[in-house]
Amino acid sequence: MVPEADRDKRPTRTSVWLEGKPAGRGRRSENSDHPAGLDRDRITAVSVRLLDAEGPAKFSMRRLAAELGVTAMSLYWYVDTKDDLLELALDSVFGEVLVPDMTDEDADWRDQLRELATSYRAVLVRHHWVSPLVGRYLNIGPHSMAFSAAVQTVMDRTGLAPHDRMGGLSAVFQFVYGFGTIEGHFVQRCADAGLSQDEYFRQAMGAINEQPRFQESFESADELMEARGGDTVAEMRQRDFTFAIELLIAGIETMRDRDRAAAAPRAEPEDGPGAEPGGRAPRRERA
Repeated sequence: MVPEADRDKRPTRTSVWLEGKPAGRGRRSENSDHPAGLDRDRITAVSVRLLDAEGPAKFSMRRLAAELGVTAMSLYWYVDTKDDLLELALDSVFGEVLVPDMTDEDADWRDQLRELATSYRAVLVRHHWVSPLVGRYLNIGPHSMAFSAAVQTVMDRTGLAPHDRMGGLSAVFQFVYGFGTIEGHFVQRCADAGLSQDEYFRQAMGAINEQPRFQESFESADELMEARGGDTVAEMRQRDFTFAIELLIAGIETMRDRDRAAAAPRAEPEDGPGAEPGGRAPRRERA
């Protein structure tokens, strides 16, 4: 256990983007032991490739150095820790999110929201190691910040009241994060098993149906699956995702219209002849 006094002396790690390490160096000089052609871009690209192939559990400075053909010590010219490498790799894949042209004032925010949500989902599925890291780091790299700025701009254009925009953002992109995370892990599980998604699904459902204790619970699930439509797992999943995004967009529109109606001034009836104060019609005496 680290003594409290030592913990106080040790600075808390913030972000690789705040550490001031060089993004690249020149070619190796006679008095330098760092390899020629090595820079953060190359280190990051190989890190992403290793993470895609082997996952974060097997990722290490030593493993990366071997893949680059350099010594592990040479990596410390560019990063201080394994966390720095993971943070660089994470921001790199955020660069794969297709960000719409946010300068287009005539663009429909709904289309821009669909594009961002769809592309973010694709990144989570393509790189299954991303989702556990998103909440681990500050995500202040250039690609992460570009994605964040685009998302906030789209939310501004929805017409939601300012105090509701972060809630709208969370509803959409926390959903996409969860959907893409589950999908990404399922795709990776199928790959690890050497099966297609449809083969894995059929085998799993077949095994479940053979167990009497699960049959009753899954009867309703079978009905839902039939109503769900789609010939493949990918088609069914795409239908679910598309419907969910449209549902969220409709919810944003409903909440926006409700807030606008609540904020609109109410017209007061004018006092006419014989009207009581406040515009109410005069009461009739009973016969």
